[in-house]
This record gives sequence, structure tokens and C-alpha cells, in this order.
Amino acid sequence: MAHNGSGHTSTLQVVENEAAKLVKSLPREHVAKFLPTVGQLTADMITEIQQAVPAYARPLEGYFGTIMRSGVEQAVRRMLDTVGIGGNPSRDWANLYRKIGKVEFHEGRSLDSLQTAYRVGGRVAWRHIADWGMRHHLPMRTLTVLAEAIFVYIDEISALSIEGYTHAQSQSELVKDRRRRRLSQALLNPARTAHESLTTLADKAGWSLRDEVAVVALEPADDMQELPVPDLPDDVLMDLDGPSPCLITAQPAQHLADLAPQLGDRRAAVGPMVAIGDAATSLRLARRCLDLVLRGVIEDNPLTWSEDHIATLCLLGDEFLISELRSRTLAPLARLTSKQRHRTAQTTLAWLETRGSVSDIAQRLGIHPQTVRYRMRQVDSIFGDTLDDPDRRLELEISLRVDQALRGQHPTKAEQCPT
Repeated sequence: MAHNGSGHTSTLQVVENEAAKLVKSLPREHVAKFLPTVGQLTADMITEIQQAVPAYARPLEGYFGTIMRSGVEQAVRRMLDTVGIGGNPSRDWANLYRKIGKVEFHEGRSLDSLQTAYRVGGRVAWRHIADWGMRHHLPMRTLTVLAEAIFVYIDEISALSIEGYTHAQSQSELVKDRRRRRLSQALLNPARTAHESLTTLADKAGWSLRDEVAVVALEPADDMQELPVPDLPDDVLMDLDGPSPCLITAQPAQHLADLAPQLGDRRAAVGPMVAIGDAATSLRLARRCLDLVLRGVIEDNPLTWSEDHIATLCLLGDEFLISELRSRTLAPLARLTSKQRHRTAQTTLAWLETRGSVSDIAQRLGIHPQTVRYRMRQVDSIFGDTLDDPDRRLELEISLRVDQALRGQHPTKAEQCPT
């Protein structure tokens, strides 16, 4: 095994030794006789490559023409230079084919096109050499070695170009990810970013600025476990590395349809759709919603939509103030036992929410009307004049709703209170 200079271990040295060994076994006296045919050989290789691979069917002009001619000529020259001598290729020679791979990536062509071109070039070279060898009466063993050497070289050149291609691809992805993270951070910190620079960042990141976005807060990973990278459309910006990982999307319903199964045991909350300049607000509400999910205040789901819990988010927008209000408003319940407090609070809230008849409240709570009458007498004795004052009734209802939410109660019609 050998290192290719980029910090990665490569198996190329095995291929190089094999190719060098094959070529070294050939008689060198034939090289001088073959040299006059090299020009026609390289021309024919280029022509047939262009005919076989549509991606290369273009005039040999500019950088494209230079790199293509150089690649073909150097492949032929390298093989001829090592006939009867052997030796591993120079760093410059190897870097040329890595560079070709990089160019192919940046030009937007696929590895399939490049590998097809190498195979076509190898077939043309073998056809020329076989024809020349037969005319010069080369032994069959020599022709056999030449054939094997040509295709070993094709494998070697292809491997080098794949290295260059994949390295350029990985670097491009790193740059793209970095630019998209910078864009995410800029969207979430608008005070630090002018609109012009935001547009520039979006262009560099390959992301179209939208009028509205929603931000998704993701439950952070702990020190022992990385956050899974969800498979989402390219339109979704992701910042998963910070202490508060998040996503930004302009089409949450469409883009997040398959998110929940990818989260594992993690939770996420979707902030409301907002103007793009208010993305930070969407993130703040998403984080707030996620926090309430993790605390058991909002019903636990892998993916929670904050728009379904606006009232709860409003009620708990400032927990210090709401705590002060609860302490003052619900103080009369302090002298009751836990069970009495729960029943009284539940009955009071049912009355405040419905202002209905005894039978309505009984049906709502699933208890007997006589029990409602008994409890309401207790409610009157506990809260007294509070129930006659609209402002104090509002404060009492808010406090009871918050109390219910913070106790992790998510009432449904199926939940019935014991008599």
C-alpha cells in the first residue's frame, strides 16, 4: 500500500508495479521504430473518443483541448518511455491524471464518460500497436505482453482520475455545506447581514431566496451520539453542527413529509411560516415548542407543528410572569389536598370554559350532575367574588390552563375524571 500525497492510502502502487514489470520485460529496440506513428496514434485515439463519447464531441479548443491532448499524448509517451526500463511514474505524471478527474467534475461530466474514453483510447492503441507489431514481425509473446500492459495502464490512469474526481467532489461538497451553513446563520441573524450580502450568500450556496420560510428546531445530539443527517431535498438548508441544530425550508409540508422516521428517537418542532427576514422568530418559536414537548407540556410526537399549539406558546411565552400570575390567582387552592385541588381546578376550568349548565359540565367531566353542584359550591366558597369580575375570571382561566399544561395533561374526550 502507498500514500497518494493527499493523506489517503491508495492501492495504485500495486497497479504501478504490475504495469512497470510488464513494460520492463519488452525489448526497447522497437521504441525508436514506433515513434513515427505516435502522432497518428494520438490523433486517432482523440477522434474515436469524440465519436464514442458525446460529452467529448466538441472542438478541441481552449482548456478542454489542451487537457485532452495532453492526457492522450502523455499516456502514450509514458508507456514508450518505460519500455525495457520500467519504473514507477513521476509525481507530475500521476497528478496530470488526477487533474483530469478534477476537471471532469468541475466541467459537470460524469465518471462514466471519462472511463469510457479511457477504454476507447486503450482499444485504439492496441489496434495500432497490434497492426504495427504484425508488420514488423514481433513475437506473439511480445504482442501479448503489450496488450496486457496497455490495459493495465488504462486501469492505472482511470484509478488516478477517479481519485481526482472524487477528491474534487468531496471538496465541492465541503465548500457547498460551508456556504449553506453561512447562509443559514445569516438568515437567522438578520441584524448582522445586509440584504445585498444575503443575496450574495444565497447565490454562492446555490439556494434561491424565498419570500417566506419556516425553521425547524431539532433536538440536539448528546456528546456520545451524532445527530442523524436526514435525507431531505436540496432546497432545505441544514445546520446540524451547532448547539441548536435546525433546518430552514420554504415548503415545510412537502419537504418534511418523511422527516419524522429519520429522526430516530430525536424530536423536532416546526416553527411558523414567516417572512424571510423573520426567520429568527420562527426558530425561536420552534425551539420554544420543542422545549415544551421535551418537558411533557405539549404532547410528545417526533415532529410537532408549532401552529397547532399557538395558544400554549402564548400562555407560556414568559414563564416568570405566568408563574407570578399562577401563584397569586391559584393561592386559594393551596390549603386543599392534592386530590381536592385537582378536582376543584378541573371543575372551575370547565365552568369558565363553557359557562354552561350543570348538565353540560357533568357531561364534559363525565360525572354526575349532583357532583357538579357539590363541587361548584366549593368553587364559590374558594374563589368568591373572583368569579364575578371579568378581568379576574380571565386571569383565573389563564392560570388554570397553564397549570393543566405544565402538569402534562393533554385532555381528550376519552379522558374522564373519576367521580
